[in-house]
Formats: sequence, structure tokens, C-alpha cells
Amino acid sequence: MIIALVWVTDHSFHKELALLLYRGGSSGHIPRLQRYSKKVNSHSFLLLNREHENDHGDDGEKGDPGEEGKLGKVGRMGPKGVKGELGDVGDQGNIGKTGPIGKKGDKGEKGLPGIPGGKGKAGTVCDCGRYRKVVGQLDISVARLKTSMKFVKNVIAGIRETEEKFYYIVQEEKNYRESLTHCRIRGGMLAMPKDEAANTLLADYVSKSGFFRVFIGVNDLEREGQYVFTDNTPLQNYSNWKEGEPSDPYGHEDCVEMLSSGRWNDTECHLTMYFVCEFIKKKK
Repeated sequence: MIIALVWVTDHSFHKELALLLYRGGSSGHIPRLQRYSKKVNSHSFLLLNREHENDHGDDGEKGDPGEEGKLGKVGRMGPKGVKGELGDVGDQGNIGKTGPIGKKGDKGEKGLPGIPGGKGKAGTVCDCGRYRKVVGQLDISVARLKTSMKFVKNVIAGIRETEEKFYYIVQEEKNYRESLTHCRIRGGMLAMPKDEAANTLLADYVSKSGFFRVFIGVNDLEREGQYVFTDNTPLQNYSNWKEGEPSDPYGHEDCVEMLSSGRWNDTECHLTMYFVCEFIKKKK
């Protein structure tokens, strides 16, 4: 229950105003009412009866809108939106770095002939009479060198060597006597494996070169059944005949071949096959 509306000009009572109100009693005792005040605005207060503080009056008119409140906290992130439409093409970007060099391409086709060059200056007159002999000899030497180089490149199947000798297989099929002559012209002889080490080296050489057989420097041309090396030394200390050899049932197998296994076999001398030459190393 509202007791009084008080207008206050003293700002020291803005927080709370206390008044003592009394009502009369039947016995003459004047009880003191409880103190109570409610601030209305900066200059007025309502004085209420504490005993009737739960009584409510009529609702007042709707007040004016208050001032805009402070910005609230950022809310939670919403769900992912729908993908938008493709945008317009952007401006062309900067040129990138040069990439690594690619692999070498295939060889191109032969080009057209070039334009003929200009006429050269006249040469000097040469008195070549005294040089012709030298030039002729030089031409002969060059021809021999070319022949030798061709022989080394196309005919010789590599070289094998020991401390005292070296060997090479000639990839030209010749009969036994032609093979002897070829090796002697070049300062050697048909290979003579006079011990197991030399025989093993030659057998490995023949096998790894992919050949089946070659002539070696062993024969009985001088005396049937008496085999000797081409330097006429007898086979006293070493031989490596294939089982059952030498046989020579008709007396025509007077020359010897080495098989890729390293075994020896007597054969006819007119047959042609590859052969092995041996050369003694020159002492330094």
C-alpha cells in the first residue's frame, strides 16, 4: 500500500529515504511502522507500508524504449553454406619459373645442302719431286696401319696374357698351315699349352669367346703318332687329350684342335677353323 509520494531535493537521499509513519491503536499505544522506501526517479521516492508490500496496484503504461544495449558475444559458427556459382575468369598471372631441361629428343632428318662457298685463294707452287718418295712411303705405312687396325678391331677376339706370354684368338677360319704362317708373320707361333695353367687359360679364353674349337700348335706331321709342339719339343711333361684320343684310324688326322672344355683332339689339317697365336713378351 502506497503511503506517500515524496519529492526530494536533497541528493544525499537518492539511494534510500526513510520516514517514520504511525497509526493509532485501540489501547492508545502507537506502534511504529516499518521503514520502507522505493526510488522512483532521481528526485522522488514512494513510501510503502511494509505490511502491504505484497499488494500490487494496477499495471502502469508501457514506458519508453530503453537505450540500445551493448553488443553481445560472438555466436557459434553456423553450418557450411551452399557452394556458389563459378566466378568470372581472373586476370592472367605472372610467368612462372623456367622448368627443368627435358630429355634429348630424337635425331632430326638430314637438312638441305648449304650454299656453295666462295672460291679459295690460289695455292703456292710446290717443288714436290723430293717429297714424292717420302709421301709414297708414308702412304704405304698408312695403308699397313689401316690394315692392322682393321685386323685388331674385327679379327682378334680380345687378348689373354701371363707373366711371360700373351695370346689372341684370330676370328678367321684357316687351315692348319695357314694358321702357322699367320702367327709367324706377326712374330709369334700357334699357341703351345705346355702346362696345366696355360691350358686352363686358353680353354677359358675359347669358352668365354663363344667358340667350340680352335687350332693349337701340336701335330705329328713329321712322324706318325709322335706328337710335338710347333717348336719341335715333344709332349713329355704335359698333354690333355680327350678320352680315346688321339685315334686317327685312317692316318689323316695329323693336327690338333682344342675344344672349349680344354681337351685336345687330333683332326685333319685341311679343315678350317679359328686359331690361337702366342707371343713371348719382350723383356724391359
